[in-house]
Parts: sequence; C-alpha cells; structure tokens
Amino acid sequence: MKLWGGRFTKPTNQLVDEYASSIHFDKKLAKHDITGSLAHVRMLKKCGIVPDSDADKIVEGLQTVAAKIEKGEAELSEEHEDIHMNVEKLLIDEVGPVGGKLHTGRSRNDQVALDMRLYLREVVLELIQLLTDVQKSVHKQAEANLDTILPGYTHLQRAQPVLFAHHMLAYLFMFQRDVERLTDSLKRINKMPLGAGALAGTTFPIDREYVAEELQFDGICENSLDAVSDRDFVVEFLSDASIIAMHLSRLCEEMVQWSSAEFNFIELDDAFCTGSSMMPQKKNPDVAELVRGKTGRVYGNLTGMLTTLKGLPLAYNKDMQEDKEGMFDTAETLRGALALFAPMIETMHVKKTEMYEAVRQDYSNATDLADYLTDKGMTFRESHEAVGNIVLHCLNQKKYLLDLSLDEFRSFSNVIEEDIFEALSPEAVVNARQAPGGTAKQSVKEQLENAAGLLKKNDAWCEENSI
Repeated sequence: MKLWGGRFTKPTNQLVDEYASSIHFDKKLAKHDITGSLAHVRMLKKCGIVPDSDADKIVEGLQTVAAKIEKGEAELSEEHEDIHMNVEKLLIDEVGPVGGKLHTGRSRNDQVALDMRLYLREVVLELIQLLTDVQKSVHKQAEANLDTILPGYTHLQRAQPVLFAHHMLAYLFMFQRDVERLTDSLKRINKMPLGAGALAGTTFPIDREYVAEELQFDGICENSLDAVSDRDFVVEFLSDASIIAMHLSRLCEEMVQWSSAEFNFIELDDAFCTGSSMMPQKKNPDVAELVRGKTGRVYGNLTGMLTTLKGLPLAYNKDMQEDKEGMFDTAETLRGALALFAPMIETMHVKKTEMYEAVRQDYSNATDLADYLTDKGMTFRESHEAVGNIVLHCLNQKKYLLDLSLDEFRSFSNVIEEDIFEALSPEAVVNARQAPGGTAKQSVKEQLENAAGLLKKNDAWCEENSI
C-alpha cells in the first residue's frame, strides 16, 4: 500500500503509477532530500515534537540510507513514486515504524521545494566557479594577444580593425554579467520553504528559523502558499542559463568561422575537434558546434517551464512535477559546456600573421580617412562622400587604400598630405581609439587590469560562499 493510501479502497492503476512516477529523474535530489530531512528531524527533536531517542534513531537511519543510495545499494522503486516517498520507505525498512515520525509537520509540497532550492544553490555556486574559469582562459588569450590585430565586423562585413585582446575581453565582460546574474539569483534561491506544509502551514510548534540556520539559508519563505507554489527561482535560473548559453553560442559561432579556411584566423586544439568518417582531411570544430547546438535545448527548458506555470492556480498542482527535468538538463548542459570551454579557449592557437594580413586587405581604415579629412577642415558629411569616392576608385582599380599613391589621394582632395600613410596603418587606426573602452592598446591594457580585478573578486566570493 502507498504511504498515503489510507483513504483509498483500491490501488492505483499500474499505468498511472508508471505515468505519474518521477523517481527516474528526481532521484538526483536524494542527497538534498536527506540533508533537508536531517535538519527537519533535529528541529522536531529540539522542539520536543519527537522524543529524543526516536529522533536519534531517525538520524542514524537517514545516514545509513544516504550511504546506501550513494553506493548504489538502495533500491528506488517506481511504486513509491518519487524520491521523498522512496527515502521514507527505505528509512522505515531500516529503523521500523518510528521512521514514520519523520514526516511530522511537513508535506511533500514544502519538502520538494526545499530539495530544489538546495540543489539549485549548489548548481549556481558551481556554475559561478566554472564561469570564472572560462573568464580566466579568455583573459590569458587577451594578455597573449595585446599586439594582435584582426578585422572587426558589423553585419559580418569588415568594419574597423581591433585588437584581438579587445575582442576576447568583450566576452569576458559578458561572462561577468552572467556571474553577477547568478550571484544575485541566490537572494531568491536561498530562502527556506520547509514548514509551509501542503499549503497552509502546520499545527505543530516547529522552529522554521532553526531549520533555515541549519541549512545555511538566508531566511524563510514568509507565506506558506507562496512557499509551495513558487518556482520563480527555477524560471530565473533557466533564464540566466539561457543568457549564458547564448553568450557561449556567440563565441562558438566565431570560433567555427575563424577556424574555417575562408577566415583562417585560429586553429582549435586537436583535443577539441573531431574528424570525418569519409573525408580524411577534415578537422571539425565539433565541440564549439555542439555547445552552439545545445543552446536550443536550454532555451526550450525555459519556455517549457514558463508554459507549465502560466495557468496554475495556488497552491501546489501535479503539473509542477514538470519543474525538475528541464532544470536538471540545463544544469548538466551548462556544466558540460563550461568545463570544456576553459581548456578549449586556453589551447586555441591564434594566427596573428593571417589576422594582420586580413586587416591590410580590406577598407576597414576608411573611417580613419574620413576622420583625417575632417581634421583638415572638411565637414564629416563632405569627408564621408569623398572617402566613398576613393573607395569606389580602389574597387575599380583592385587596390586597397594603402596601395594608392599620394598623387592618387590628392586627386580626390588636395588637403591630403604624406602623413596619410601613417594615419591609415592598422596600428595607427587601432591606437587612435583611446577613449575608455576603445580598442587602443592602452585602453585594452586598462580593461585587462580591470578584468583581472573582477576575477580576483569572483575567486574570493566563491571561496567565501562555498557550502
């Protein structure tokens, strides 16, 4: 008979058991379920709700169950639906009927909310550290390429040259926002729902603050209805994860492009590529492509969770069993991607010469020619038109701007002088952009220094907040 089956006159249909069971995925919460149960029973003992001897026996039994589950020695049954009922059944088998006292003053509704918060808190702390590791690998590549120039793009058309260090640091600061979003989300995750009961609280004189302190929560969920029905913290995690996946995917897209023969800007280490079963010459950037592809499933988990919740009345509904698989899948997907990303970035070979040659074979210094003419007294609109005419001339002559002679330049404007060649060199074009945040070498050095400070803060935060 089910542990809740007292008022039923017949067993549930086997198909219902199979359809409604969640043990095949929520067994991931076993450690967190037992952690919460240990804190709960200690509170029951402290408050005199369960005799000391019974509480001690339950604690010992839970520890035994935990060890058996960890070793794979415990049988988790679909008959008992979920991890909560399975743990309770294993406990009763271990210590006898006294194990039934564990569930005093709580419901599976507040119990599962607690387990999920414990799980997500652990995941978020891990992802923050993994993101910081990725940032460190990006920072190393930026430091090593402070003099490397490549074309910068808009609309996937060459626009203006930038330092490769500057380009990589753009991703470091993206990932920093991801770290900050995850850090801030802990304010919502780290609230303790246990004690809310099924929806209305409990008649037992429990001490919710004691349990919150035992489990290192910042405080309790203040409304029992909200405590059991709230999954905002899951939605927020999935949203944060989707933004992280999007950032990873954008960098993956660039790595896929850069490693092609058409770009030839980088080469990914063999350890992060695969070959073709048919074409022996191929070296495919499969890891980058797979991370890019898995972004879709992360987005799907967010959409699925929002859709599940959108029509639910208060408080708990069985629909909310659908809150876990997407959460687990997203956590595992991001863990895997971030763990791969740091070494993939760190071992990436940057082809400095090829990048520089690409800059010399385009018109990405055209804006600087327009700025040059403006400095000589033209309005920007006049200089813009003049440079457009010069570029058209170059296209017709199959030349680049630095291929023109001084006489050719002066045929378009007599204000152009010999210094035009220095002004249009890739180094000068890059270093002209010295405003804070720009791609000039000095500006990028400042960004590197600021980024190093952020990484130290991230490391210190991770060390301080490890649980």
